This record gives sequence, C-alpha cells and structure tokens, in this order.
Amino acid sequence: MRLDKLLANMGVGSRKEVKKLLKSKKVTLNNKVIKDGSIKVNPDEDSVRVEDEPIIYQEFIYLMLHKLPGVVSATADVKDKTVIDLLSEQDKHFQPFPVGRLDKDTEGLLLITNDGDLAHQLISPNKNVSKIYRAKVKGELPQDVVQQFTAGIILDDGYQTKPANLKILAATEEPGFSEVEIEITEGKFHQIKRMFEAVNCKVIYLKRYRMGELSLDSQLPLGAYRPLTEEEMAYCFSLKNKEF
Repeated sequence: MRLDKLLANMGVGSRKEVKKLLKSKKVTLNNKVIKDGSIKVNPDEDSVRVEDEPIIYQEFIYLMLHKLPGVVSATADVKDKTVIDLLSEQDKHFQPFPVGRLDKDTEGLLLITNDGDLAHQLISPNKNVSKIYRAKVKGELPQDVVQQFTAGIILDDGYQTKPANLKILAATEEPGFSEVEIEITEGKFHQIKRMFEAVNCKVIYLKRYRMGELSLDSQLPLGAYRPLTEEEMAYCFSLKNKEF
C-alpha cells in the first residue's frame, strides 16, 4: 500500500493535506523521515508516525448504532438524514454502510461496518441469522396468530415468509393494542409490518433488539453508537469463518 493512501485512509487528512505533511517532513517510516508518498508500506510490519504520533492501520470498522426514528438506513439520501450522517468524520472516512435496513420510523440495533463479508453472513436469508424485534400492534390478533407466523405468513405480493417465532408479551392499557416480540431470519421490504397487515393488524411501533448474538446495548442512547466490544467482535469473526 502507498504511504499517502494509508495516511488518507486513516483520516490523517485529504490527499492535499497528506502531501503537505510529507513535504513538511512530519511523516516518518520506521523512524526515517519520508517525503515521497508513493513509497510502499506494509501496514502489519512498518512503523508509521505523523508528528511523532503512531498511525495504526485499521482496515475494517464495526459500530453498534442505536438507530432513532426519522433517519434512513442508507449511506446517502437526497431528502432525509441517514444513519451515516450520525457518525464522526473520522468514522465516515472508512466508508461504512448499514447492515440491512430498518425502516425510517423503526428504531433499535443497527450494525455499521465496511466489512462486506460479515454483512452478507448477517443478512442473507440462507444464513438463517435471527433478528428479534418488539412491536406495539393495533388490532385484534387472531387466536391462532402464533401458529400462522410459525407456518409462514403470505404477504400481499403472494410471497410466503420463512417461519417466524411470535410471542404475545402483553395487552396494553389501551384497548385493542398488544405488545409482541417477533423473531425472523430474513428481511423483506417492510416485512414485519406486512406480516401483521396480513392478519388485519397494524404495527405502530417497532424496535430491533438483536441480530444473531449481537444485542442492543441498553446503555446506548437513541442516536448514539459505539465500537463493538471484544466479545461482540469475536462473534462477528466466528460468523465470518463459519461454514453454512
């Protein structure tokens, strides 16, 4: 990897700023001042410093975001704020993306990364990684609704969903409303909302709490994010290396 590319990738500065740092003799490679940004660097072996501060190369970024309603699960949008807009400029530099989608009005756990292999393992329906949501539902749930979800719900376009686990947690204080928990292993467009619409009910609140073994940090405020812990990272790496 070129030295100037490594520095730019690690958010040291723009290409112009990196070039200026090199010309100013503020960059060292293995304790030698380097002015040529095209020189090749081995990030795993070479020591790179800028103004005597070590630059530790990091290829991937893994962030847990507590998505809040009103932002879209996208890298860019012409009308609405995106989940990427919530990140710092340093984290944006890794060009991360949300793993899967949460609807604009849905909140909860969202993984942000630039690791495409991990994203595929988490969201591909063939991998059967479960996603757990809690919802507030308006309407009278059929008596056999749990069995219907277990069998797979036929959506408005004729698609039959994979089996889903539904738990009715409680009836709310408001008549005609219920709180439920649902576990699915796929993520069709507006899937959970459409599943309840198929049984003549309406989701008025939806929050994702879990993806595989990644659980939403209860201490993470709405709109905030943090890097994954070592334990969470270990799960992600095991998932990447798992043979399905």
